[in-house]
Amino acid sequence: MGQRYESQPYEVLQSMDDLEIRFYPPAMMAKTKANTGNPFSTLFRYISGSNQNNEKIEMTTPVHMYPEDGTSAMEFVLPKKYMEQDAPIPSQSNVEIYQSEPGYFAAVRYGGYSNASKVKTHTDRLMGEIQKHNLKAISNPVVLSYDSPYKVMNRRNEIVVEIDYENAE
Repeated sequence: MGQRYESQPYEVLQSMDDLEIRFYPPAMMAKTKANTGNPFSTLFRYISGSNQNNEKIEMTTPVHMYPEDGTSAMEFVLPKKYMEQDAPIPSQSNVEIYQSEPGYFAAVRYGGYSNASKVKTHTDRLMGEIQKHNLKAISNPVVLSYDSPYKVMNRRNEIVVEIDYENAE
């Protein structure tokens, strides 16, 4: 059975030990912060039609999660078609739509349900691999979650961090 959701595209440029070096092209994103209630619910309402077009937007993967300004931010990747046409304007002021910049990222993958302890363990693993391969991180780590909370087996999570790849040796 194939994947149910459209997934944010990326190209694997290199695999080194536990690490993948990826290039992510621009994508349209919907973002909110946790100081505005439950970030997942906020974004889910937006894609469920709480926007100026009352348009339902397909769910995609992965969900991006990271700390920002002392709170937690969450982003949904919008379907690729919104690179060609405008994404619906959110009805809620706490949802921001923007186009991400293309970039090079180092990534590590882990399974199971994610939690703060696993995020720390795998972030440390990622940063260790970056150091080992003489790469330079230029952003804070981001947790990517690919599965619904109801999926139990073969869960996919990743930690990614933007790197200065064009200037790498």
